[in-house]
Amino acid sequence: QVQLLESGGGSVQTGGSLKLSCVASGFIDSSYCMSWFRENDGEERVGVAAVDRDGRQTYAESVKGRFVISRDGKKNTLSLQMNNLEPADTGTYYCAADARGRGDDCNALAQARTLRHWGQGTQVTVSS
Repeated sequence: QVQLLESGGGSVQTGGSLKLSCVASGFIDSSYCMSWFRENDGEERVGVAAVDRDGRQTYAESVKGRFVISRDGKKNTLSLQMNNLEPADTGTYYCAADARGRGDDCNALAQARTLRHWGQGTQVTVSS
């Protein structure tokens, strides 16, 4: 079983920065597809960024140039550095992982929001 635990959320003003972390435990390694999603009440969960087993990163258009996803394979940690935050970035951020880490598979899983393992989420609030 895989467990994911997010941290690093908080409240910031427009233009501020936050760094989210996701610690993975259990049967997981650096070959996994890992991704960050954002969700607001009453809205669909949306993909923010993903990284495949080869380290290739993909981002939602709305966060390109502002967010950076990274992973530490030795520590089984996934991070999301969020800069120049906007009120539209507000939401609960979830870390997700799936053993299907190949690039095309990872992208498909992220787009369909069907990664197998999910964390409990961490809240990010950006005020204007």
